[in-house]
Amino acid sequence: MLLAAMSPFLAWRQPVYILAGFAGVVAMGLLLVQPLLAAGLLPGLEAMRGRRVHRWAGAGLVFALVVHVGGLWITSPPDVVDALTFTSPTPFSAWGVVAMWATFGAALLAVLRRRIRVRPTTWRRAHTSLAVVVVVGSVIHAFLIEGTMETVSKVALCLSVIAATGKALVELRIWTKRSSPH
Repeated sequence: MLLAAMSPFLAWRQPVYILAGFAGVVAMGLLLVQPLLAAGLLPGLEAMRGRRVHRWAGAGLVFALVVHVGGLWITSPPDVVDALTFTSPTPFSAWGVVAMWATFGAALLAVLRRRIRVRPTTWRRAHTSLAVVVVVGSVIHAFLIEGTMETVSKVALCLSVIAATGKALVELRIWTKRSSPH
């Protein structure tokens, strides 16, 4: 966050735009811990305790995303409309929109988990598939943007998000015949 705060790209931006950019950075940070929480890989937050924090972090991720997109809407509604309709000339927009809808889909699945009647394995695979789309889309989105995040820290964070997601996928064995007891 400190490196992002020193970005020369923010010098002439409106405060709302800066807030929107930082909300995107916070969202990427939450994407780093989300898979680790789900897999119970953080010390002191194993199993059910980690899952409970995973739910709260998921809500925080959705909130950060809404602040991110909302702030961009306030500063430039036409750009957001272009992004949402996939007519933006900037390739990072499409990746961000795909990641956004996948985030909303994963959150909706989490909220409706007990109401929808699907096997736990089916639910887990659907939620995880959407989470993978979120990670891939968000990482590509961030890589393509030259703005709030400083390059080295952005690459380090994005690679860490990918590594954490990969580690969680291996640990949870979502796509194997027998899932992990986590």
